[in-house]
Amino acid sequence: MSVSRLVNVKQMVDKARMGKYAIAHINTNNLEWVKSILDAAQSTNSPIIIGVSEGAVKYQCGFKNVVDMVNNVMEFMNITVPVALHLDHGSYDGAIKALEAGFSSVMFDGSHYPFDENVKKTKEIIELAKKYNASVEAEVGSIGGEEDGVIGEGELANVEECKVMSTLGIEMLAAGIGNIHGIYPQNWKGLNFKVLENIACSTNSIPLVLHGGTGIPEDQIKKAISLGISKINVNTECQLAFASATRKYIEDKEDLNTAKKGFDPRKLLKPGAEAIKKTIIEKMTLFGSLGKA
Repeated sequence: MSVSRLVNVKQMVDKARMGKYAIAHINTNNLEWVKSILDAAQSTNSPIIIGVSEGAVKYQCGFKNVVDMVNNVMEFMNITVPVALHLDHGSYDGAIKALEAGFSSVMFDGSHYPFDENVKKTKEIIELAKKYNASVEAEVGSIGGEEDGVIGEGELANVEECKVMSTLGIEMLAAGIGNIHGIYPQNWKGLNFKVLENIACSTNSIPLVLHGGTGIPEDQIKKAISLGISKINVNTECQLAFASATRKYIEDKEDLNTAKKGFDPRKLLKPGAEAIKKTIIEKMTLFGSLGKA
């Protein structure tokens, strides 16, 4: 059994909170994603969080396979920057399975439960995570849109509930401030910075998480970071970049070039993988995490 190269997120997000930048959390969907994420982080000397939803875990053949794949790729690529493997929007059972499999960080999303139950279950996940030296992210106020069947309307988090949650021993808090998953509609009202300010003031400087990082205007991203956002999740934007580059490869009929074996899956997927890396570096540049490893 190989030794895990993964770290939990505590040191990286605490440093980001103090330094007024944010760590990029990039969701992975397959081997190409893992390689692109790690390549982007290593080439820019940036700490990185690889996020995986439970749906993506199932697609990639289970928690253990994801852990082994990330560790093995890190070893093969000689990755030296801090890397955390984080369960994104995990259920109670999913968080337990992720920790047992070797994830170095988990998000338990109890936002759909009554608050008292959310607190109770979060405490239980925290106690288990301590056994594995793993970090925990909790959520108050559901994030808009859909994430693997978890649907939120994008309501604003209750500040008092955020305050209570921040005292439980979590490393990060995701709180609804008007953000949504996926592509933002044209009538989106924008982030509610007053609520964010109130949450930041009431939670004793705990690193805050911004979900739905795709499509938020750059000025709002920077302001959110200045107010305490220390981790920003990006998924849809990488998927769109991958799809666009792959579509261009096929529309250019590169896959029909038999002389160059353009049909080879490795060549077919290469433009998309490069597009993912480019997108990630753009995001890390915006978030201010370049060179912070």
